Order: sequence, then C-alpha cells, then structure tokens
Amino acid sequence: MNLTHIWDVINQIHVGRSGRAFVVGGQGRLIAHPDISLVLRNTDLSGLAQVRAARQATGPPPEHAVVAVDERGERVLTAYAKATPLDWFVFVEIPESEADEPLYAAIKRTAIILVAGLALALLAALILARMMVVPIRTLTAGAARIGAGTLDHRIAIKTGDELEVLGEQFNHMATQLQGSYATLERKVEERTHQLQVANLAKSRFLAAASHDLRQPLHALNLFVAQLRNETDQAERDRVAGRIDLAVGNMNELFNALLDISRLDAGALNASLSDFPVSNILRHLEATFAATAREKGLRLRVVPSSSWIRSDAILLERVLLNLVSNAIRYTPKGGIVLGCRHVGDRLRIDVCDSGIGIPKDQQRNIFSEFYQIATPDQGQRDGLGLGLAIVERLCALLKHPIGVDSAPGKGSRFHVTVPIVAKRPGLALPTVAAATADPLRGKLIVVVDDDDLVLEGTGGLLRNWGCRVVTAESDREALTKLDGNRPDLIISDFHLHDGQTGIEVITALRGALQAPIAAFLISGDILPDRLREAQEKGLHLLHKPIAPMTLRTMMSRLLKAAAESRSKA
Repeated sequence: MNLTHIWDVINQIHVGRSGRAFVVGGQGRLIAHPDISLVLRNTDLSGLAQVRAARQATGPPPEHAVVAVDERGERVLTAYAKATPLDWFVFVEIPESEADEPLYAAIKRTAIILVAGLALALLAALILARMMVVPIRTLTAGAARIGAGTLDHRIAIKTGDELEVLGEQFNHMATQLQGSYATLERKVEERTHQLQVANLAKSRFLAAASHDLRQPLHALNLFVAQLRNETDQAERDRVAGRIDLAVGNMNELFNALLDISRLDAGALNASLSDFPVSNILRHLEATFAATAREKGLRLRVVPSSSWIRSDAILLERVLLNLVSNAIRYTPKGGIVLGCRHVGDRLRIDVCDSGIGIPKDQQRNIFSEFYQIATPDQGQRDGLGLGLAIVERLCALLKHPIGVDSAPGKGSRFHVTVPIVAKRPGLALPTVAAATADPLRGKLIVVVDDDDLVLEGTGGLLRNWGCRVVTAESDREALTKLDGNRPDLIISDFHLHDGQTGIEVITALRGALQAPIAAFLISGDILPDRLREAQEKGLHLLHKPIAPMTLRTMMSRLLKAAAESRSKA
C-alpha cells in the first residue's frame, strides 16, 4: 500500500463537519493528514496523549472513543485502529463540541417536549378545574339559596357526571322541603284554627258553666233569706228541702265540671280488667228501678252472661249517664238495657221510647251544656254535661259510642266493648254486710285554713258521732291533741305560708310515730296535685265534696286501718 492509496482512504473518511482522520507512524511521526503541510513538515505527534497511549498499548484498541487534546490544543473525541503490518495507527478525531451536539440536541428536544407537555398539562388542569369549579360553585350557591328559604330554586348542572346527579338530588330535596313546608303551613293554619275554635268553645263553656252555677246559687240565697224569716215549721222543712236540692245541683255541676277538666287534662287513667257485664247490668237495674217506677216508666234489663274487658267503674259511669238521660227524656213507655254480639265485640244498648233526637242535632248532643227541651216544657232539665262526659270516657276507654234516633220514636245509644273468654272459676267481689258504724267515736283531725270549712266539717262529723279536732296547721293540731293519737287526718292541700296538706300529714305521723290513715281535699283541679298525692300514697277529693262521698271515704280508710291493725 503506497502513500497515495492511504491518502485516498483518509480522504474518504468523513467525521462530522470538523472531524478528521490521520495516520501516525510507529515513531509518532505524522504520515497522512488532511492538512498536507503537517505531513510535509514531518510533524511529530508522539507527545499527544492519545498517540502515546496507542503506541504503548499491547492489546487491541479500545472499542470506545476517549477525550483528548489534539496538536492545536483543542479537546477532541478520538479513537484509533492499528495497521499491524506497518505498525501505523489510524486516528479519527472530532471536536468534543461537535460530538456533543446530538446529545445537546436531544436534551433540547426533550426539554422542549417536557415544557410543551407541562404547558399542555397545566392547560388541561385549568380546563378540568374550571369544569369542576363552576358546577361546584353552582351547587354551593344553589344550596345557599335553598337553605335561605328559596325552596322553589332549582340547580341547573349539565355535566353528565356525579355533579349533575348531586344537583338533581339537591333539586329533589328542595322539592320535598317545599312540599313539607306547604304541609307544615297548612297544619299550622289548621292547628291555629283549632285553637281559635277551642278558645271560643272554652269561652262558651265557661259562660254556660257560670250561668248554671249562678242559677242554684241565686236560688240558694233566696231560700236562705226565706228560711231566716220563716216561722212555720212545715214551710221551713219545705225550704230546707229546696236548699238541699239547690246544693245538690251545685254539687252535681261541680262534679261534672271536674270530670270534664280531668278528662281533658289527661289526669284520669283507665284500669282495664276482665269481668262479667252482668255485674254492671244488675247494679244499674238496682239504681234506677225505683226512679223509673216513680215516673211511671218500665225499666227492663236483659240478662247477659258475656265477659268483657274494660274499666268497670268508668264503663258503669258511662251507662249511668245514658240510663239517667233515657229516664229524664222519656215521658211515657219504658227503657230497655241489653247487649248484642257484633262479631268479636259486645254492643251494650240503652233504648228508650222518649222524645227522640232530630238527625241534625245528634252530633250536638255530645257538646257541653247542650240540651233538648221536652215537648211539654221548654225549660232546661238537668245540666247538659252528661253526654259530654260520656263521649270523653268512651274515647279514654276506646269504646265506640253511637246513637240512632228519630223525633217521636225514641233513641238507642250503644257502646261497643271487647269480649273476652268467660272465667267462671274467678270469685266475684261481694259487698260485706254493714255492721257497726265505723265512724262513731273515732277521733278525727281536720286541718284547713278556712274557718267556715273548719266549722262546717267539724259540725257534720260531730253529727256522725265523731270526736273532732280542728286546726289551721300541724302545730295547732298537735297542741289540741295533747298526745292523743287520732284515727284519721283530713287536710286541705293548700294551707297558710305555702304549707301543703302532704307536709301536715307527714309531720303529724312523724310526731305521733304512727301510720295514721289520712286523705286530702282540695279545690285545685290541676293534674299535678293529683299526681303529688298519688306519689305519697294519699287519696285526693276535690271540693265541693258531697257529705256521702266524704263519709264513704272516711269509712273506707278507717276500715282499711282496722284490718291492717288486726293482721299485725
């Protein structure tokens, strides 16, 4: 191979724009180079690190280029190959800057792509954020308006995703709230109307009650004035009888008003039990047989062997009112009290041949103070509270009550009660025969802060054979008792200085160290008073108290105390 051929080979080697190939001889002298002047000067390149390394290398040349400095002092990327037969070295060099250009270009392209990608990501994030924020703001504003009371506002979101579903749920909630609010407004209006009607009814009730209370009170004043100046004994007895009648009417009205107040206040509770209806039927027959005969009426009670579930006392009060009204409004003919099976229930009928009730008045008869005048008299007969009490008691017992009637054809009132299985083995309560008077000789303490009440109660009890101590406080009672233990304590609920009858009874029992029988009386009809008395195990009677009611309560407690002592 001659030099010309080597030259041609070197010239055919292209290394980038500024790269070059040259041949170095075994002594480090330049043999071929693109710059012919360097060859002509027989340039010695043995001082270059790459040439020196090539000459000293014993193995094959490295497969990768190395960084070195050329004869001009510039950093280059160089590699070589050895021509073994000639002991020459062919070097290829390219400036380091030119060799790094592809890397820099790649880094630049990558940087551009990264920046473009970041920009696109940021733009996409902004777009997505706007797509999220706008619906969320719409939801927030809509929820705020709905929460502020604009229930007809609707949220409009058309995103086709969960936000749109959430907006529809908000709209559904607003629709429900709007419906509920309208219903609530209607109920408030209805309740307001009911309260107004109730207030008007209460005003009419009080006005009627005031009138009916004034009537016997007015008559009572007149009779008392007449009795004070009357000298004829027969006339005095007649006037005394009229006074008793006026007082009885007042007591009846007070008791009826008390019953209605207790029923309306929810202070009366039903005590349900199973018992034969014949118990009530026999009692009603015994109660009204004489009254019906005196009026020339026939009273027929049809026997029944059925057992029912109810409150025996309250149900009897219902039927007492119905039978009493039947006798009152039946001028001739009779009354039939009987029972009829209706499915699994028993219907108790009170039928009469009386004046009858027009269809348009059959609902009104259950109102307070509503009465129907008898054909032969226009005046009021009775107080007009019986059926009002009947309706409330039936509602308390959950026993439906109804009426079938026509003018001139009589009436049939019916109460429907549950039937239960017969229990023939159950012993029925019997009334023990009366023996000695349980009140005679008993020491009774009466505590009240009203002098007239003390005087009247004391006088009545003394007439019944009792020994009586009257006082206005527990201290005064203890002083008058002088160590003697009474058989019974009767105390008003409200006394002087805020003291209560419960405190008086407790103090007397504690001072005398004995569980003395006692009960309370009060003109306060609030349910709280009744609950307070029941919590202490005390009975409470409401003023005015009929003498027989007072005597019954005293006899009952004295008998219970005697039985307790005998068992001890």
